Amino acid sequence: MPLTDKISVTALSVEDREQWQRLYYGYADFYQVPMNQTILDTVWSWIFDDAQEFYALIAKDHMGNAIGFMHYREMLSPLRGAAVGFLDDLYVDSVIRGAGVVELLFAELNEAAKERGWPLVRWITAENNYRARAAYDKLAIKTHWQTYQLAID
Repeated sequence: MPLTDKISVTALSVEDREQWQRLYYGYADFYQVPMNQTILDTVWSWIFDDAQEFYALIAKDHMGNAIGFMHYREMLSPLRGAAVGFLDDLYVDSVIRGAGVVELLFAELNEAAKERGWPLVRWITAENNYRARAAYDKLAIKTHWQTYQLAID
């Protein structure tokens, strides 16, 4: 039986807080971004606030241990006159990377996007995140857009 048959992907639930938090710390550490309880509490509140269109998926192994997560949200696309999806965060625990967890998370994201009527989901990644980019190249089309960020004084 393939390892992926023993992995489940579901919407994050309030009972997943501790495991999600452990993974989120790992995600922040991977990108060398400082993490603290205030940020964790804020992101957690967004996920469960119906006024926000911010969602989370969690991947668990057959023992119920969280091994990956994905945060995504609705984004308006003016040229399309439609809402699309935007994937903010994706993280898989380093001990299980390469085992198909990313593909399972994306399969569930695809279903969620269909349910919401989004024609596409967009995301960015670090230029030097070669392992993730190799996976993304198999799952999606790389666009020609460059990302800029304006720091607000």
